[in-house]
Amino acid sequence: MKVVYPREDFCVQCYLCQVACVVEHSQSKNVINAYFRENLRFTERCSVYAEGPVSFSLMCRHCTEPECLEACKNGTLYRDEEGRVLVNPEKCVGCWMCIMACPYGVIKRRQLETRRIAHKCDLCPESEIPACVRACPNGALLFEDRGERNDEVRARW
Repeated sequence: MKVVYPREDFCVQCYLCQVACVVEHSQSKNVINAYFRENLRFTERCSVYAEGPVSFSLMCRHCTEPECLEACKNGTLYRDEEGRVLVNPEKCVGCWMCIMACPYGVIKRRQLETRRIAHKCDLCPESEIPACVRACPNGALLFEDRGERNDEVRARW
């Protein structure tokens, strides 16, 4: 299955991946409307991490054997027919077991009008290539199937 892989040697901390993510998941698909009228600030599904000269954008790995899915006891997290691990916001009760179980720390809390729910990358299912990958000016994000098990990738991070 294709997932997004970061290339820290190419990341310049421009945060365009985060902006593209917010806009892609907005109703208007417009950056100004998404941030200021729809109030979607801080709802990106990827995060740029930086320490010294190393930086990269990190999002859900859609693991082969997802620990978050095992921790979710009410079916909020599920695997779709293509292998993506997704969130059903209607079922989320805010127990945060998925957040505690995720070895990458990529599941976040999102504030809705009346409650908080789990929030994570969905690989932009309506697009052929995720918005973060399309927006990266330096090619610091790759969307590909490397044929690796995610536990092998985790060992390198």
